[in-house]
Amino acid sequence: MHEKAPILKAEPRERLGSRYSQRIRATGGLPAVVYGHGEAPQSITIDAHTAIAMMEKGEKVFRLDLPGTKNKDEGQMVLLKDLQFDYLGTNIVHADFARVDLNERVRTRVAIHLVGEAIGLKQAGAILMRPTNELEIECMVREIPEFFEVRVDTLDVGHLINASQVKLPNDSMKLVTDSHSIVAQIVVQAETVTAEATAAAPGAAASPEVLTAKKPEEGAAAGKAAAAPAKDAKAAPKK
Repeated sequence: MHEKAPILKAEPRERLGSRYSQRIRATGGLPAVVYGHGEAPQSITIDAHTAIAMMEKGEKVFRLDLPGTKNKDEGQMVLLKDLQFDYLGTNIVHADFARVDLNERVRTRVAIHLVGEAIGLKQAGAILMRPTNELEIECMVREIPEFFEVRVDTLDVGHLINASQVKLPNDSMKLVTDSHSIVAQIVVQAETVTAEATAAAPGAAASPEVLTAKKPEEGAAAGKAAAAPAKDAKAAPKK
């Protein structure tokens, strides 16, 4: 499947550190590292626009065109292992690649594409939940698919599709993700009435308390206090 993997042109990266990485990204490059197969890790720079466009399409296996590699004519076969994003989680700022052979078995994650419109979405308040949007599998490098296609046309309210129900293209593939992980599910949003909403309903507003008005108990207590003579008060002299 990956005998004609896309080619990524790369250049060795001599200077390391966040400051130099920022300079590389500012000029359209993407800092990356290649490791594995008993060779020392190597820091490289690839074209950000080309690489990210391929990755967003689902490509995971590439032929690395890097000066000084053993297979200069064919390119070094690498597998995308990890991506690092900026603090907002939107832009890719670094990539990790592992050197691989087409016939070796590896573990990798593959995206799930849901196809069709679920019948359960016709019900009022129904929404499609997809807690798991990719599956981790174990297979040969040459067998890694770009994505898994899962049809949801017949999915109704209260029903779900879990990882074990996703058909793997080849029998040699092994599912690593928990088989009970939910891939797609139709649920109905429950309407909840809050206490605040009830209080705000017409006619439900409570009468405001007048803080300056004396309460009956307070008035009676004040009257008794006024009628009782003070213990320390002296009697007025008789004229």
